[in-house]
Amino acid sequence: MNGHILVGVDGSAPATAAVEWAAADAVRRGLGLRLVHVCGLCPRDEAAPERCVEALATAGHLARDLAGGVEVRTELLPGNPAEVLIAESGSADSVVLGSRGLGGFTGLLVGSVGMAVAGHAAGPVVVVRGAATTTYGRVVAGYDGSPHSEAALQYAVEQARARGIPLHVVHAWQTPVFSPYMAAYNSFLVNVYQEETGAVAESVALWREKNPDVEITDEALTGHPVGVLARAGAAADLVVVGSRGLGSLASAVLGSVSRGVLHHVTCPVAVVRPR
Repeated sequence: MNGHILVGVDGSAPATAAVEWAAADAVRRGLGLRLVHVCGLCPRDEAAPERCVEALATAGHLARDLAGGVEVRTELLPGNPAEVLIAESGSADSVVLGSRGLGGFTGLLVGSVGMAVAGHAAGPVVVVRGAATTTYGRVVAGYDGSPHSEAALQYAVEQARARGIPLHVVHAWQTPVFSPYMAAYNSFLVNVYQEETGAVAESVALWREKNPDVEITDEALTGHPVGVLARAGAAADLVVVGSRGLGSLASAVLGSVSRGVLHHVTCPVAVVRPR
């Protein structure tokens, strides 16, 4: 595993919250911090370089104050923010971003840079909406048995272990429409539900056996995965999902559930794809 957390900064309030989250995570997991400001310089804006330098320096001072003895590096890089952060993600343990930057539309919960990086980065991407005001003492992970959810569960276990708190694994099953006139079809749906939830429970049990130092609970709930995870995330310090699940199109780099969770869950969200 690579030894630093990459943090995208731009002077916005969500980016400041991202620095705070990343500093705490670096201390917990013994990692360094690399703060990057990608400054797309505009020839007509002579003050842009100065603002970039100031924003980066401010973020660096904050990170050093919060992270104590953790190594903190700062870099000013030119280019497109999403493209640069995606390229730099390959050498990082994870990428941490604010939900929206200075250039985003204020009505968007998660900006275009966050969505692009979450869909294409080499490893976990944590999107932070704001400073934490309440702690709940649990990590929530969405799980459906797909390779992406396996990678997400691995990251969730690491986070729960570092924090010394329980991990709650949630599997959402969307109930198809039952017909009062088709008993055989209804019976088939019940069997499918039992098989699917049983397989998920067995998989989580294996994770529990492999990680006896982490308290892992699991729950199968009916409903749309985004709604289920949003409700679970209302009392969580972190929600972890895979970038794509079993129901996503193979060509999609960021599935509809991951997108929905990023837009509807208010606590920090980690989107994980297998390396």
